[in-house]
Amino acid sequence: MRNPADLYELAPGVDVAGSVMLVVLDGFVDAGSVGRQTAEALLAASSAEEVAAFDVDRLLDYRSRRPVMTFVENAYTDYEAPKLTLSQAHDAEGTPFLLLNGLEPDLEWEGFAAAVRGLVERFSVTLTVGVHGIPMAVPHTRPVTVTAHGSRPELVTGHSPWIGKVSVPGSAAALLEYRLGQAGHDVLGYAVHVPSYLAQSEYPRAAIAAVEHVAGATGLALTAESLRTTAEETDAEIAQQVAASEEVQRVVANLERQYDDFMSAREDADGADALFTGDESALPTADELGAELERYLADRERGDG
Repeated sequence: MRNPADLYELAPGVDVAGSVMLVVLDGFVDAGSVGRQTAEALLAASSAEEVAAFDVDRLLDYRSRRPVMTFVENAYTDYEAPKLTLSQAHDAEGTPFLLLNGLEPDLEWEGFAAAVRGLVERFSVTLTVGVHGIPMAVPHTRPVTVTAHGSRPELVTGHSPWIGKVSVPGSAAALLEYRLGQAGHDVLGYAVHVPSYLAQSEYPRAAIAAVEHVAGATGLALTAESLRTTAEETDAEIAQQVAASEEVQRVVANLERQYDDFMSAREDADGADALFTGDESALPTADELGAELERYLADRERGDG
């Protein structure tokens, strides 16, 4: 078996500190571009220093996700090389944290997971947190909700599950969470719920929720100020589009009723198992959720807007 450490190269002379590592990989389900916007906002708020660079030539299938090149008149003038890096950034109070960000590996998932585990142990990371968006039958007019998942039940205390058992397509990030958990490391993830009708567009409001959940779980002083202006502009555009279509208004109204009934049932049950002791008629079934994810992935592959 290959040495997992061969998959990355450490930057020389970097003094690495920080007990938290965030994981945001691009390539699988990320409705509303939640993960990408979250990573960009955190990097914009702090000058990041590269800690390790992964060997993308071994991990990526270039023909499935072709990098962008610029051609001007009679020559290629630029090449956007794909990246998968571990960087060190700082929160608003100067506390360091690590961010694993870039394209999701197409190949050598087990080797990648083992390599990241090695970095987690090398840098004494005590908590790994991942974020991404998933399409859900929720309205944009209500507070953003999340599905929290973790390697120990104690990590998701206060987050009632939205579904029972469901089979979904795997991802490198999911396998990483699973393998780190098997090795005894604490891993927490937030799948932010994005209205299905906005899944293919950027939805900054969901990215703000992701930043807030990560901050709450880690104690880091993370800000999403760069997202707030964009979120207000996006909210205004959505309101205009909804107002211009009676059909869309009916869809949103139906989702609002479903959401309100569902949340009311949770509050009435008043317990950790509220979702399963109240009225579940408004809750998406496992098959419906799986079908929604499959539609999202199919649209993503076709490039539908």
